[in-house]
Amino acid sequence: MGVAGVAAAATRLAHGQLRRRPPGSPGSWRRVNYAGRTVRAEAGAAAAGGAALGAAVAAALPVRERCAVALAAAAGAVCGRYDDLRGDHRRGFRAHLGALRNGQLTSGSVKLFGVGAAGLAAGALVKERPLDKVLAGVVVAGTAHLVNLVDVRPGRAVLAVLALGVPGLLRGAPVAAAPMGAAAAVLADDVAERAMLGDMGAHALGGALGVAVAVANGRLGLVVHAAGLVAAAVGGEAVSRIARSPMWVIPVGGLAPRGSGK
Repeated sequence: MGVAGVAAAATRLAHGQLRRRPPGSPGSWRRVNYAGRTVRAEAGAAAAGGAALGAAVAAALPVRERCAVALAAAAGAVCGRYDDLRGDHRRGFRAHLGALRNGQLTSGSVKLFGVGAAGLAAGALVKERPLDKVLAGVVVAGTAHLVNLVDVRPGRAVLAVLALGVPGLLRGAPVAAAPMGAAAAVLADDVAERAMLGDMGAHALGGALGVAVAVANGRLGLVVHAAGLVAAAVGGEAVSRIARSPMWVIPVGGLAPRGSGK
């Protein structure tokens, strides 16, 4: 079984177990989506674990890449889960940094610094030169943020991971198969509004995908991707608005997405 197969199988198994016996309060895993429907969010934890495990057991992958995926996925999951539980009305970096200047530690600030630090650490694992390490870190953290930005309707984040992972596979970065396999495993449930990734799953899959993007690119590619991701972060509301567009609606299994991940 390949990397994607292991990641998908682990995600499906974990999702089933988590739905039967969710850790902590069962109510903490339920969220109200854009359409006002209550949706369960255990898929985010399952996808995070599946992506990390898929990479971890792939003996063909360099140890540093496997560790980088595990680190990015774990940090994204922890910080995203914190935001799922403690998030407030503030949106965008400016709002969270402004609150921080006033002495308020928001969930967005936790994500910004937590995912950012993990991204830099993951980037340092997969690149050799100092500048490349920093650029790779920006790419890892930025990809995590981008996937979360498009997680505003069912299926958007999952489809983004699948689409953005393909270039990595084509450019010789098989580590991309880990987040892609995990994402594919929850696609049908996400689109049908039986489950949602939440910030936990979106950041975890995005971080793991960011590692693959960093691995697949040299200096020029890292610069281009980092610049694009920073621009997407600055224009986050516009990115989310595009993701809400009907152009993203792709029926899966005869079901068209109706609601929202957030």
